[in-house]
Amino acid sequence: MAQDVANGLAAVEKLLRSSVESEDAFVTEASKHLIEAGGKRFRTLMLLLAAQFGDPSAPGVVPGAVVIELTHLGSLYHDDVMDEAPVRRGSPSANARWDNTVAILTGDYLFAQASDLLADLGPDLIRIQAQTFSRLVQGQIRETVGPRGDEDPVAHYISVLADKTGSLIAASGRFGALLSGAPTDVEERLSRACEAIGVAWQLGDDLLDVASTSTESGKTPGTDLREGIRTLPVLYALASAPSSRLAELLSGPVAESDLEEALTLLRAHPAMRQARAELDAWVDRARTDISGLPDIPAKNAFLALCDYVAERSG
Repeated sequence: MAQDVANGLAAVEKLLRSSVESEDAFVTEASKHLIEAGGKRFRTLMLLLAAQFGDPSAPGVVPGAVVIELTHLGSLYHDDVMDEAPVRRGSPSANARWDNTVAILTGDYLFAQASDLLADLGPDLIRIQAQTFSRLVQGQIRETVGPRGDEDPVAHYISVLADKTGSLIAASGRFGALLSGAPTDVEERLSRACEAIGVAWQLGDDLLDVASTSTESGKTPGTDLREGIRTLPVLYALASAPSSRLAELLSGPVAESDLEEALTLLRAHPAMRQARAELDAWVDRARTDISGLPDIPAKNAFLALCDYVAERSG
C-alpha cells in the first residue's frame, strides 16, 4: 500500500503541474505560484488511501486527485484576497506578489482547469464536485456574514467548518472510492469519515493557536486572536463569561500589548477543554465509520490518521 500511495502522490504532482501550463508564460507562472510553494497534499493523500478499497490503479484516480487539489488551490487564491493575506505557505501570497485582480483570475483559471479534467470523469463526479463547491462557497458566505441573531454562534461556527473545509475533504474520500470502484457502503463511510477528520483538523488548529509555542507548531501563537477571528475556544469563553476581563480582551482583535494576557487567561479557561471535547467527538465520528471498513492496510492508515489529528494539538 505504501508504495501505491507514494507512486500516486508522484503522479498527482506531475499532472498537477502540467494541468496549469498555458501558452501564456505569465498565466503559467501565476498558476504554479502556490503549487511550487508546497503544501501537505492532504486531500490527495485521503483520496489515494480511499482508492485502496477498490482498484488504486484505476485510470481516473490520479486525475480525480488533481481536480480536488486544483479546487483547493483555487480557493486559496480567493481566500488570500478576502483575508488580505500577505503570506501563504511561507511565500508571498499571489495578491501580495502581484495584485488582487491577478489572484482572483488565477483562482478562476484553476477552477476552469479542474472542470476540464473533471469532464472526462463522468456525470456522477461532476455532480459531486458541483455540490461540494456549492457547500464550500456557502460556508465562506456564512462565515463572512456571521451567525443570525437567533443562531447559536458555536453551531454556526461548526457548520461553517464542515462546509468550508470538511466538504472538500469528504469529496476526496468519495472520489477515491468511486473512481477505484469501491462498494457504495464503503464510499459513504469514507465520505463521512473524511469530513469528520477535516472538521477535527480545523478544530486542532484553533487549539494550537492558543496552546502552542511557535517552536512546537511552526506558527505564531495568537494569530487568530490578533486578527479578531472567533475560533471555538473564543466562542466558548465569550458564552460562559460575557462580562469578564477575558471577554473584554476577546471582543475584537487583540492588541499586541494585551496578547500575552489574553493567551494566559484563555489557556486556563474551561473553554479550552470544551473545544478539545468537540474535537475528540469529531475524531470519534470518523473512527466509528472507519471501523466498519474492510480490514486492509488503508483502514489502519485512516485510524492512525485519526490518532494523529487527535494528538497534534496536545
